[in-house]
Amino acid sequence: MTVNADRIESNMSGKKILIAGGTGLVGTRLSEMLIDSGYEVAHLSRNPDKYAHYKTFKWDLKKGCLDENAIKYADYVINLAGASVSDEKWSGSRKKEILHSRTQSTHVLCEYLSKVLHHVKGFISSSAVGIYGNSGDKLMLEESAYGSDFLAEVCKQWEHSAWQVHNLGIRTVIYRIGIVLSNKGGALPQIAKPIRMLAGAPLGSGKQYMSWIHIDDLCRLFIKAIEDAQMQGVYNAVSPHPSTNEEVTKALAAVMHKPLVFPNVPAFGLKLMLGEMSEIVLGGSRVSANKVLQTGFTFEYNQLQEALESLYDKNS
Repeated sequence: MTVNADRIESNMSGKKILIAGGTGLVGTRLSEMLIDSGYEVAHLSRNPDKYAHYKTFKWDLKKGCLDENAIKYADYVINLAGASVSDEKWSGSRKKEILHSRTQSTHVLCEYLSKVLHHVKGFISSSAVGIYGNSGDKLMLEESAYGSDFLAEVCKQWEHSAWQVHNLGIRTVIYRIGIVLSNKGGALPQIAKPIRMLAGAPLGSGKQYMSWIHIDDLCRLFIKAIEDAQMQGVYNAVSPHPSTNEEVTKALAAVMHKPLVFPNVPAFGLKLMLGEMSEIVLGGSRVSANKVLQTGFTFEYNQLQEALESLYDKNS
């Protein structure tokens, strides 16, 4: 689909992008793709390293402060910061950290955008499809009802924080990100590991939806949000073809040329092992990509099979 020239902001080459959470899975790949597209990239870090690959500014979320030069530097700000939801069990303190790391990072960025003289033209924030809760096979749109579990509550507060930047008069885009497919981290290597060891199996019923997106398509969406001045508000960042947990497991096993010999992992076992965190793998939502498609965005990886084949081969 062709995009009208007036939709695209002109002279994007050389624009400066400030990324919070730039050393994470998505931030690392996004930084590479931005550089390849002609942008300059800087990161926010608690411990700036003068030998880091990218220009780095210091921030301290505990103290609620950051180097004002970071805001003065940026043409666009991307916030990917947030503690992992799957690294450890959800104790009370861990749940506070998961929520606080997302809302506080956004609050700090918003505060400095409100008080520092700057030329920031756009703010792009991450959120997650977890906002829809465990919605079964109902197709969820950006306007659909929110879930009521812990992750849904985190996403609601996260987005509310990000929308405060919009209230400053800065164009704001919020992406509700699905399960990011990458062989360098996230969910996929965790699914692939038991398959490689001939112990792979769908989780629970296997019928729960995994609304996924290839990491390169996600990064291209972030770049589009920078370049398309008409994009504003909330968008689902998922491929047009969500798959069930069973479909993902079987497709990955086929791509890796490994058999699936075990029955499904029972839900009660996952609940015993993971506690409340089992929501991540036992729940899910079937999420629509129609809104981003209507912007003229074209996915490089529409289908699960081609996405997995780009990341794994028979030697994986």
